[in-house]
Amino acid sequence: MSTIPEYEPRRLLKDAKERQERMVQELEALVSVESPSENKGAVDRASHLVAGWFEELGGKIRWYRQKQFGDLLEVRLRAMGSRPRQAAGARQKPILLLGHLDTVWPMGTLATMPFRKAKGKLFGPGVYDMKAGVVMALHALAMLREAEAMASPVVVLLNSEEEVGSPVSRAVTQEIALECSKVFVLEPAQGPQGAYKTARKGVGEYTIHVQGVAAHSGVDFEAGHSAVLELARLIEKISRFTDLKTGLTVNPGTICGGTRVNVIAAEAQVEVDVRIARVRDAARVERLFRGLRPTDRGCSVTVTGGMNRPPMERSRATVQLFRQAQEIARAMGFALEEASTGGGSDGNFTAALGIPTLDGMGAVGEGAHAAHESILLSELAKRTALLAAMIAG
Repeated sequence: MSTIPEYEPRRLLKDAKERQERMVQELEALVSVESPSENKGAVDRASHLVAGWFEELGGKIRWYRQKQFGDLLEVRLRAMGSRPRQAAGARQKPILLLGHLDTVWPMGTLATMPFRKAKGKLFGPGVYDMKAGVVMALHALAMLREAEAMASPVVVLLNSEEEVGSPVSRAVTQEIALECSKVFVLEPAQGPQGAYKTARKGVGEYTIHVQGVAAHSGVDFEAGHSAVLELARLIEKISRFTDLKTGLTVNPGTICGGTRVNVIAAEAQVEVDVRIARVRDAARVERLFRGLRPTDRGCSVTVTGGMNRPPMERSRATVQLFRQAQEIARAMGFALEEASTGGGSDGNFTAALGIPTLDGMGAVGEGAHAAHESILLSELAKRTALLAAMIAG
């Protein structure tokens, strides 16, 4: 529970409600700065806007410069309060607040999907996944600093390419996480009940390319070796890798092949999404895909790709953090549930390192990556206050 008095959770809730109008204004400003993962300049504009807000709190800014993707933003804030957490002379470990500023939405989306308020919801590209979580963290920290109730230092890391697999930020995330006591992930909560996430599946992507032999389908049929037919056989085999009992799923998502209807296909390819619930299944998946062989000896098979994110398994340390959050939520007058999800986040990386990681601590809403993406306005203050209490605790 929090190091501040028992009445403090409700006080934090009151303070968060008083901040709600300003939170909505800042969220509109952030959503209005479009930031698709592939557009470095756009993501940098969003991160510089946020950096300015954190600097106003006294945060120390550090940039991790990137060439292809947006720069990574790190903010450090010192502890403030009268109750030390460690023995004299010992180095106090910070709490890591982890999120991202990129979205899946291309430039120009605001023209058809503007930020708006309707029926108790806030709509807009990236409002749910996950710009609301960034604004919530900003105001949670502001409340604690005003009350001098930050018993631990805090690091905020906002990445620029999470939506495309975190190719450049993963190493930075892991390095910072190793110096932290715990990680709170600002991704949106799960489902309409707004559950915190205590487990996530690992994510991988494999590409299987088949090389065949082209031939005229009418004149020289027997000389050809169809890459399309061979790929079809392989897709049937790959589909059998799915093991629902262990949470392993494979999905052949996109296929291509051939050139013309009257030409036996010389090439074909499939991209396969893979999800695993257990760390130990990663090696098994790798063996299965690398072991693919053609039935037609006139064709060859090349497999590329692999597991991108390890699973975030439900650990005792993460459950302990969830129970703490559940107790605080109860003191604030609402129920908090936990959930697992098939999607991945940067929290997968920190959990795999053994750092206690609690995910889904951002907004409550729906429609991630969809045209109806939105957050519930009624939950904004409550979840911000809960986040603040967890940081204080």
